[in-house]
Amino acid sequence: MTTNFSFLSKHKLHVSSSMVLIVCTVFALICANIPVVKDWYFSLWQHNVSVSIGNFNLFSHNGHPMTLMAVINDFLMAIFFLSVGLEIKREIRVGELSTREKALLPIIGACGGMVVPVLLFWLTCPGDAAMQRGLAIPMATDIAFSLGVLSVFSKRVPIGLKVFLAALAVADDLGGIIVIALFYSSDIDFLYLALSAACVAVMVLANILKVRSKAFYVTIGLVLWYMMLNSGIHATIAGVIVAFCVPATLKKGTGHYLERIRQNINKFPVIDVDEQHNAVVLTNEQIHTLKSIESAADKMISPLQDLEDNLHFLINYLVIPLFAFANAGIDLSGMSLGILFSGVSLSVIIGLVLGKFLGVFSFSWLAVRMKIVALPAGATWKAFASVCVVCGIGFTVSMFIADLSYAGLGAQGAPLLNEAKLGVLCGSVISALLGCWLLNRNLPK
Repeated sequence: MTTNFSFLSKHKLHVSSSMVLIVCTVFALICANIPVVKDWYFSLWQHNVSVSIGNFNLFSHNGHPMTLMAVINDFLMAIFFLSVGLEIKREIRVGELSTREKALLPIIGACGGMVVPVLLFWLTCPGDAAMQRGLAIPMATDIAFSLGVLSVFSKRVPIGLKVFLAALAVADDLGGIIVIALFYSSDIDFLYLALSAACVAVMVLANILKVRSKAFYVTIGLVLWYMMLNSGIHATIAGVIVAFCVPATLKKGTGHYLERIRQNINKFPVIDVDEQHNAVVLTNEQIHTLKSIESAADKMISPLQDLEDNLHFLINYLVIPLFAFANAGIDLSGMSLGILFSGVSLSVIIGLVLGKFLGVFSFSWLAVRMKIVALPAGATWKAFASVCVVCGIGFTVSMFIADLSYAGLGAQGAPLLNEAKLGVLCGSVISALLGCWLLNRNLPK
């Protein structure tokens, strides 16, 4: 139980940030549809961005400066995937994906939640090759929004269901990363690819030599990001690679630093708290001892966990809200209500609302019936099915994959991208509302 609560505490910031995401999404839709600010909103993202030293511009792709939209989607989202990669690595090593018993049900559910939505998209979307590029859009579950929905019901939700949903979302993210790496890369430049491999080799060697400096890995990661940006492999994958290279172990082990802290604490005289209320002027030796305790305490936190904790605020309150504000702005002026019942929009909605539920529930049900795994502790089948509906909330990664699928198609891709984004928004809202209704009916009162 302690492990479960520790796991859930890692996602409290995700839950609280869901309200910020909603505000940014609504604000983006308003800006995209009010004539006074509409032109400003869409032109804002087309401004070129430059971080230059001499003739070198960090934000350049194939010699051309990147737009603000490209910086958000390629650079800031690489930081997002760095955070996701750190979370995945931690869960695999010591968390809810660390053992077969813990990981099997969320992984099986995640596999179903990826395969079935893709299949339904393929079956319902017209056979046009351009439209079919969006097959992977309904694959993802947004961890912030989905846990935000469960938080509405507080203690009524069994702890096992909360852990299942959070672990499934992490496994989903890993699947999304693999899809992006395999299917959204093009025009490979082998020189930049070789330089990318060299950066990875340097980080692996640093691990072997027990280099534990976060600044070192972040710096090499920035170089890796630039190389991958120009290699043809999507640059966000650099964030995941860096995450898996950041050390999760300590240089000398926990025991060494604990003993150092104990020895330093014992240097201070025992003071009766009731008798001593005034501030004490420390000697230089005592100040040095306190700094040694502080240094040892800092070194007890692995670089992986320290970097993950440092990124939480940046990701949840800057990167993802900015991504939402830039990408959720859909111009509805040229659309009719009928667009929701055809084409890409309909396929995405079906994939999220129906596909995610059917995939997660059916794969999990089969695994439980075959006695491969057991239902989460304290859960009934009705409550479990309700959580499977919530899995259809796919915002951040779904929007990101939609942009990868259609943004590069020029004039043909613009309407398809708008349809896909509208499908993601509507599918996520339907899944959230339906999930809330079912949870209220099926959870203990």
